[in-house]
Amino acid sequence: MSIDAVITWVDGADPVHRQKLDAWLAQTGRARAPAAERTRFNDAGEIDWCIRSILRFAPWFRKIHIVVDAQTPAIIERLRDSGYAERFNIVDHRDVFRGFEQYLPTFNSRSIITMLWRIEGLAENFVYFNDDMFLLRDVKPEDFFRDGKIVQRGYWRKQAGHGWLAKAASWIKRKRGVAETRVGNLESQQMSARLVGYDNRYYRHYHNPYPMRRSTLEAFFAEHPELLEKNASYRLRSSNQFKTEVVASHLELLHGHAIVDNRLHVIQLKPSEQLPMRVRRKLHKANADPNAAFVCVQSLEMAPESVQEEILLWLDRRIGT
Repeated sequence: MSIDAVITWVDGADPVHRQKLDAWLAQTGRARAPAAERTRFNDAGEIDWCIRSILRFAPWFRKIHIVVDAQTPAIIERLRDSGYAERFNIVDHRDVFRGFEQYLPTFNSRSIITMLWRIEGLAENFVYFNDDMFLLRDVKPEDFFRDGKIVQRGYWRKQAGHGWLAKAASWIKRKRGVAETRVGNLESQQMSARLVGYDNRYYRHYHNPYPMRRSTLEAFFAEHPELLEKNASYRLRSSNQFKTEVVASHLELLHGHAIVDNRLHVIQLKPSEQLPMRVRRKLHKANADPNAAFVCVQSLEMAPESVQEEILLWLDRRIGT
């Protein structure tokens, strides 16, 4: 089985990228909403550990596609003369948005993920990584695809928040301009499940690498081209958007093409929000648990410097340099 890895990445400190965002905000007359804050696009070198972890713990990936906006991660230059170089494919937004160039430039990961299945030469089976998702131990293809099915990690939850009271609250938020600036993960997961037909429950996904099948998304968007264009059209993250990775998994669940297996799990770090003691406990837990296979480190650059240093040293020990 050929399986590809796909990573989305942006260097928000790049002056060209900042100029694009500022120019678009000025052109549209929009204030800088939370979804447009520069910290959302900051790069603390996370992609280095993402790539290192894939090369070390999942060398069986056929290709590693990195989706960018006219940028190239520095680690690719460092690997140029190595035996790994031919396994990387730098994919520009213009390539995956072909035919929809009117929605570029985009500063919205949800819009970009909507288009990942359109990467030229992408394998039928692929695993999507945020650049802040890293592997912590050896994983096998069967941990993502098994017996012709995708492996899901999460649990079923009851749908909530779309009764008449919730709809009234959403209407009030829209009137106050809140809905566009506060984009909830759980709300978008529920919306994504409802698009597939799960009105009473949804499969809540952990924030770890997502296995997907290209043909599943191709067939869905061929049937619903209006959903593809609408979801890709938002330049900034919006509460009106679904999560393509969640739609894909619910389609597989609906048709019996998914296996639920939570033996491997993720350690989620939010060092800018969590107390240092809590971060430390999570790192110890990851070291002690042989089934802690993934770690997600969100907004690392916003954490106190001492916490950043502690996490980076831990990543070097776990993943290597």
